[in-house]
Amino acid sequence: MTKFDYRKTLEEIPHRPGVYQYWDADGELIYIGKAKDLKNRVSSYFVKTNQLNGKTRVLVRKINRVTFTIVDTEIDAWLLENSLIKKHQPRYNVMLKDDKTYPWIVIKNERFPRVFPTRKYIKDGSKYFGPYASVGMMHAIMDTIRELYPLRTCNLALTPENIAKGKFKVCLEYQIGNCKGPCEGYQSEDDYEQSLKDIRDILNGKIGVVIRRLKDQLDKAVAELNFEYAHHLKGKLDLLDRYQSKSTVVNSSITNVDVFSIASDQSHAFVNYLKVMNGVIIQTQTVELKKRLDESDAELLSLAIPEIRNRFNSTSKELIVPFAIDIEAGNLKFTIPKQGEKKNLLDLSLKNALYFKKERLNQYEKLNPELKTERILAQMQKDLRMNVLPRHIECFDNSNFQGKYPVSAIVVFKDAKPSKKDYRHFNVKTVEGPNDFATMEEAVHRRYRRLLDEGQSLPQLIIIDGGKGQLSSALKSLKLLGIDKQVTVIGIAKRLEELYYPGDQYPMYLDKKSETLKIIQHLRDEAHRFGITFHRKQRSLKTFRTELENIPGIGRTTAEKLLKLFRSVKKIRDADPDELRQVLNERQINALKAYFASTPIN
Repeated sequence: MTKFDYRKTLEEIPHRPGVYQYWDADGELIYIGKAKDLKNRVSSYFVKTNQLNGKTRVLVRKINRVTFTIVDTEIDAWLLENSLIKKHQPRYNVMLKDDKTYPWIVIKNERFPRVFPTRKYIKDGSKYFGPYASVGMMHAIMDTIRELYPLRTCNLALTPENIAKGKFKVCLEYQIGNCKGPCEGYQSEDDYEQSLKDIRDILNGKIGVVIRRLKDQLDKAVAELNFEYAHHLKGKLDLLDRYQSKSTVVNSSITNVDVFSIASDQSHAFVNYLKVMNGVIIQTQTVELKKRLDESDAELLSLAIPEIRNRFNSTSKELIVPFAIDIEAGNLKFTIPKQGEKKNLLDLSLKNALYFKKERLNQYEKLNPELKTERILAQMQKDLRMNVLPRHIECFDNSNFQGKYPVSAIVVFKDAKPSKKDYRHFNVKTVEGPNDFATMEEAVHRRYRRLLDEGQSLPQLIIIDGGKGQLSSALKSLKLLGIDKQVTVIGIAKRLEELYYPGDQYPMYLDKKSETLKIIQHLRDEAHRFGITFHRKQRSLKTFRTELENIPGIGRTTAEKLLKLFRSVKKIRDADPDELRQVLNERQINALKAYFASTPIN
């Protein structure tokens, strides 16, 4: 197979806007991209390889051929890229996962047109409104229309000839007031069309126009003393007011705009779309994108916008977005609001995107718990500025009682969960008196000296329960062992949950609700619990050993033998003479029994 020569290919690519396509050695289309300068964009894949992420480097290694299409403007490249991705679905391109059919509201192209919901878009001259991402919203609109305007629901051919010949008879819908009976000529075409005019305005979000029209009719009816008709119009106005109060979220002067926002994580992105007409949100949708090459939010949003606008047949000239999108948009206007009504709309869109993201990720994690682990570890890596995932974390804590009985404890978390079989504790050997720093230095050195001697793997993250002093002590031992550059070490101070890094003068604070801080707190609390439990046990044993030494005939060595053999005070007290003879003689046994008889142990 001939090696791909990108230099020769670059000679043929012009400095023009267009779409480029990457093919592999098997002739498969693996990636499609757009650019306002094709030559510069394509060359960046091959010239700046050290700046590419891992997935993109894999893509570049597979490229065997490059083709391109020149267009007049960047907006043309934007649209062409989207249509080609939908058609070919290359392996390394982001794909919008949402591909279901959405409902529309249609006004049929016929005499006395019917108005009804449908999922089939038929190009027969009928007028379609939507699609509606929310079926509930679509039904709410249809219910409002039906309450306001009696319309026919039958599919009879209501031609003038058929009506004149009396071919049809009114049905139950007429009898209960849901239809005015155009099939028998009881309703004129002009009157029916007036209702349709209002319906079109409502579906286009022009509710204010309909309300003003009804108010004019109401004033006229009152002036003519037609109070029955005025009461009927008043009912319609009240219904529209209730509908508008539920729909209007911004000033009605904001007309025909599209709002887009995005929320993403390591592997997914969620783009929310709001369609606003005359201050009313008439369409909303959130789509999910699966990342392929660690694309940025700006890249993902630029891919999603043309697809969503095409899906919803949007003709809005103004798009409200959270940040600049690198594209020459022709007659489109991109607005990045900082305050006011448009900023409120953008915030509302982001709330929807974040909610959808949270719900969808919860679903994924229930089906595959490993996804949650990977997400938490990736977030910890980002929050703690690490180069690797902290799959193996160890946390140290010291315990003592007024400087006596000092012990150290270490707890181990693997994949963000406690690994209790790996917990360890240490009796302090080299430190005299209450010296917390020296105790920490000894514990850290003994722990990792043993791991190195036994050839075991080191943790990616070490957490020291304490401030700068304890952290510095731990770092001394790590430097002495020569592993201080191989692991990330941080200290956590209890007062304000401050995180300290070696050599960093100022602490770092994490969001109190962040999962990273919760994992660190869990480690710290677990280390404290484990250390205190061991400390109390040691203090009890050592205290009782001192008590045993007061019994006639039992010295320090004998007391230690008893504790080593029976492991607890209760077992020594309950032991029969035959068991005690393993350590004691008859005189010592009698003295021990007399001691327990006079000094009960709880």
